[in-house]
Amino acid sequence: MTVLDAPAIAALPFAIDLPAGLSVTAGRPGPNFNIWTVRRGEQPLVMVYAGPAAQFPIYSGDMVDAGGRASVVAVEGGRRVALEHLFTRTTEPQEIHVWITSVEGTDRALAERVGQSVDPR
Repeated sequence: MTVLDAPAIAALPFAIDLPAGLSVTAGRPGPNFNIWTVRRGEQPLVMVYAGPAAQFPIYSGDMVDAGGRASVVAVEGGRRVALEHLFTRTTEPQEIHVWITSVEGTDRALAERVGQSVDPR
């Protein structure tokens, strides 16, 4: 697991708001794609794929198009939660797919907030 430093995070194909205590790690890249994980310690909170063909959607829920992205939103505990987002672009990477992991409580709220902050560069 490779933890990215500030210059490496700044070089990602997306901007992200990382609260204190969170890190971004690089996963094993594949042909024409990369995957990163936003973590608090060892706990994964958010995953980000950048490449030619994301597996979107992975969650079920209402599909919402807003802010230049398609999002899957579900109701959990009486509140709407954005579970994943897909940005489609004409430049490389063609798709940026963001999804929150299966965490609960305050980690769930934090993961959703971080996932919502992702924006393609």
